[in-house]
Amino acid sequence: MAEKRRKFDAEFREGAVRIVAETGRPLAQVAKELGINDTTLASWVSRARRAGGDGALSLPEREELARLRQENVLLKKETKELAMERDVLKRCMVLWVK
Repeated sequence: MAEKRRKFDAEFREGAVRIVAETGRPLAQVAKELGINDTTLASWVSRARRAGGDGALSLPEREELARLRQENVLLKKETKELAMERDVLKRCMVLWVK
């Protein structure tokens, strides 16, 4: 005979997702402690992440994050260019010293 499906209220689901997000513990461990199937908890977590419900950033924070990431990319490019220039100068110094 098939088991009767348990239903969990929204508050329980949100709390379980919050535990996973805030503690960083493995899904399987949290699911075992709560007495639920780990795939059930995984689906709740993935659904919350898609919806942005697990401590998601506000709009200004997302905009700032995008700006900082773009700035980071530009800085990486500049760093690579400076490293190349430094290497060229090192080679020139070696040739000049000889």
